[in-house]
Amino acid sequence: MSQEEERIRAGVLLTIAYDGHAFHGFAAQPDVRTVSGVLLTAVQTIDHEVALLRGASRTDAGVHARGQLVAFDTTKSIPPKGWALGINQVLPDDLAVSRAALVAAGFNPRFKNVRKTYVYELHVSPARDPLKRHRAWWVHPPLDVARMEREALSLVGDHDFAAFRSAADERENTRRTIFAVSIDVAPCRISVAVSGSGFMHNMVRIIVGTLVDVGRGRLPEGAIARALANGDRLSCGMTAPPDGLLLDAIDLDPSITLDGSWPS
Repeated sequence: MSQEEERIRAGVLLTIAYDGHAFHGFAAQPDVRTVSGVLLTAVQTIDHEVALLRGASRTDAGVHARGQLVAFDTTKSIPPKGWALGINQVLPDDLAVSRAALVAAGFNPRFKNVRKTYVYELHVSPARDPLKRHRAWWVHPPLDVARMEREALSLVGDHDFAAFRSAADERENTRRTIFAVSIDVAPCRISVAVSGSGFMHNMVRIIVGTLVDVGRGRLPEGAIARALANGDRLSCGMTAPPDGLLLDAIDLDPSITLDGSWPS
């Protein structure tokens, strides 16, 4: 066995945050700026042998993240603090590593998480707010929040969410478990948090669009229950724009061992 083959390979797990406005989504694509592409270039300034990043969630163009998880393998003996600080030195202002840890080689956060939480921000006002133009969906009042909260109850539990996905999503298994949906209200602001076992393409944005259409009276109460029962996308509301969506957190299986997490 050569020295090259004898080198110990380890896994590195990064928690990253990004403003998705200027990215064409997370997944690498040719000739466009993506989160994965920019991050890989930064990682390769430290270890040029890293060729693949494994992300936990493939966020769309314009979608933001605070708790995205990304793993890769390396033969470099660098502590988590060194990875975090070194990568951040070369990343642009709209992307950053917020935490780093060592994991087993080959670790893939996509298959080792038990909960994902997305938060969607609504700017509810007759006047637009230029400071929120890429961070919230501007919706004219009034919105009946009580109707939205009652409607959201139908989402909780294990259901077939076939109606709550884009036409491009052709996966066969459309059952998902939603653990919680909460709606937080403040002046000119409504925040919708959705936690679940996993989500299909545009699922959270369709959920939010449907809740808003019920709150505006464009859809009757019970629309979500009917969509879950009949699997028909036309029973749902509009697909909310990507700007207001944030991947807030991804919870790993408690059995996963993280070594030397920094910051601790």
